[in-house]
Amino acid sequence: MMSGFRHGFHRLSSHLPEAFPEPFLVFGAPRIGEEEIAEVEACLRSGWLGTGPRVARFEREFAAYRRVQASQVAAVNSCTAALHVSMVAAGIEPGAEVITTPLTFCATVNAILHAGLTPVLADVDPVTQNIDPAAIEAAITPRTRAILPVHFAGRPCAMDRIMAIAKKYDLLVIEDCAHAIESEFHGQAAGTFGDFGCYSFYVTKNVVTGEGGMILGRSEEHIARARMLALHGMSKDAWHRFGDQGYKHYQVLECGFKYNMMDLQAAIGIHQLARVESNWLLRRAIWQRYDEALAGLPLGLPAPAEEGTRHGHHLYTAIIDEATSGIRRDDFLDAMNAQRIGAGVHYLSIPEHPYYQQRFGWRPEQWPHAMRLGRQTVSLPLSPAMDEDAADRVIRAVQRIIART
Repeated sequence: MMSGFRHGFHRLSSHLPEAFPEPFLVFGAPRIGEEEIAEVEACLRSGWLGTGPRVARFEREFAAYRRVQASQVAAVNSCTAALHVSMVAAGIEPGAEVITTPLTFCATVNAILHAGLTPVLADVDPVTQNIDPAAIEAAITPRTRAILPVHFAGRPCAMDRIMAIAKKYDLLVIEDCAHAIESEFHGQAAGTFGDFGCYSFYVTKNVVTGEGGMILGRSEEHIARARMLALHGMSKDAWHRFGDQGYKHYQVLECGFKYNMMDLQAAIGIHQLARVESNWLLRRAIWQRYDEALAGLPLGLPAPAEEGTRHGHHLYTAIIDEATSGIRRDDFLDAMNAQRIGAGVHYLSIPEHPYYQQRFGWRPEQWPHAMRLGRQTVSLPLSPAMDEDAADRVIRAVQRIIART
């Protein structure tokens, strides 16, 4: 006969999932260490929160990581700002065309529009999910002035082919490296091929400052202009105006923007950048764990990294095709949420959104690969803040959901 204690425990344990649900697994949660916390506290105590010595240090250390001169980088408050300022600093004439991918976040296209330019979409390769160089060349017109490739999910674009096209048609290249700080193509870092590389330090990215971005430029003249444009078009920032060397007058040289990074953000980024490689190894281990555990399921997994490239392992994108997986992508997302696991969509293709349909008359069917991927892709949690138990929890949830269908 079951004892009163055991009977009571059995009754309690049968209700544990409802009474004590597992904590929600946040998609893309950052790994914040004590070093970041201490640096932020020191920044607060210093009395200097705006653009100042920590931003300058972060720029120097980022330049060293990417093996360029400190004069070739400029910290800003987002990758969107980096893209916008890069196109303005390059002096592209208003209305000119910029070719980019339809499988990206809206910020890529919005930055083109904010720069007074015209976005032109070129479809993606269905395997790599990156912009297809052949589609780029097919989209070129006499009004084309630049190519804006996005290194999607951390997989570097085919930069040899893209740069050959740019050279052939005398086009600028602005690389969107929001997912790709660690990525390399044939031994060269993403963001160092084109005229500009633009990076993101948003809270879900591989290096985190909360909000933040970086511009890397081939031309020091372009970077100097970008830096000036990012702070109202002024000749000096506040650190140089109000520092201990005495007040320095400034001049407004252009009508710029309010895009500068704060020391409070850089305080986080300095220590995030110091762990960029160890965090990459943690994400790669989770990626490999997913690959092995999910290989036998009826869903599409990310293609292996191409030979001679280094994948940034930023997004682990699985394909949920109802015909083979037995479940619609959005139903899969709901089922993951019911398991208290956050998953993402990266991304609905740009032409799916009403604004672009109304402004340009775009329809998703014009870019069929991007349309299909946008409707079938789901991003599983992938973060250096995850441990093996969290990864296994994701795997079990996917297996249960697919097995039920």
